[in-house]
Amino acid sequence: MGQADQAPAPRARTRGKQPRSNPTPKAGRNLPAAVVVGLAMLFAVLGGLLFLPLAFVAVTTAFAVFGVWEIYRALEANGTRMPIVPVMTGTVAMPFVAYFGGIESLLFGMLLSSVAVLLWRSIESAAGSANSIFAGVFTLGWVPFFISFAALPLHATGGASPLGLWPGGTIPEGAWQIAVMLLLVVSNDTFGYLVGASLGKHPMAPKISPKKSWEGFAGSVGGAMLIGILACLFILDKPWWVGVVLAVGTVAASTAGDLAESMVKRELGVKDMSSILPGHGGVMDRLDSIVFASPVVFVLYGLVAGA
Repeated sequence: MGQADQAPAPRARTRGKQPRSNPTPKAGRNLPAAVVVGLAMLFAVLGGLLFLPLAFVAVTTAFAVFGVWEIYRALEANGTRMPIVPVMTGTVAMPFVAYFGGIESLLFGMLLSSVAVLLWRSIESAAGSANSIFAGVFTLGWVPFFISFAALPLHATGGASPLGLWPGGTIPEGAWQIAVMLLLVVSNDTFGYLVGASLGKHPMAPKISPKKSWEGFAGSVGGAMLIGILACLFILDKPWWVGVVLAVGTVAASTAGDLAESMVKRELGVKDMSSILPGHGGVMDRLDSIVFASPVVFVLYGLVAGA
């Protein structure tokens, strides 16, 4: 029984000050817990990326698996049963396929997984088959396919063969590319939260995400541009304007991903995909930006790689 269902306790007649409840943060989440969990995830991902590449792919796959499971549970609660076996099989396979085989193998993995969804659903009852197939293919494209672009730079730099540490202890450019992308996503969230919580007055999409403001978006762009310029000068050894391009692309993609997930949650009637991450909600509530940013940064970096 929640607090709203309980009868209020009688007030004690005291002359002292009444106890005050803890104020709810303007952003609507437990900020200390969110910071601790966010830093822990960031360190785990960066640690694997820079020192044990296959561990990074495994962590990425684990996040994708949890994200797909959350979507499956949310859809099932709304009457749509996604073919979870072929979808989960494709989810586990695609990041590793991208790491070892490259973009052609990833595209083939996405195609094969989609066909598996269709065949799997064809042997079940016809009722609701269209919604089920659409949900399966949509989820495959939304989560494992998009997030697998975070593993592609490791293959593109020729570093997809080692099963242990990077050969010679030298971290390839592709790993730094992914690290910068993650830093830009974190910058987008951090600066957008700080500016939006203090100055946000004009909602960006009030019917989808009322707390996302244009002021917060401007803060995300400014903060990410600063981090992007510094990262290109001191990490990637690229001209400063490359950092601006990557930052703007990352913020645009991250914002689109956030709004897309908010739209899906509103359609499904849920506030968070789950409560597995304290202060964050579900795994998809953290992956929403990364899944859109990964392919965008991969393409942009390929276009400006020769700068």
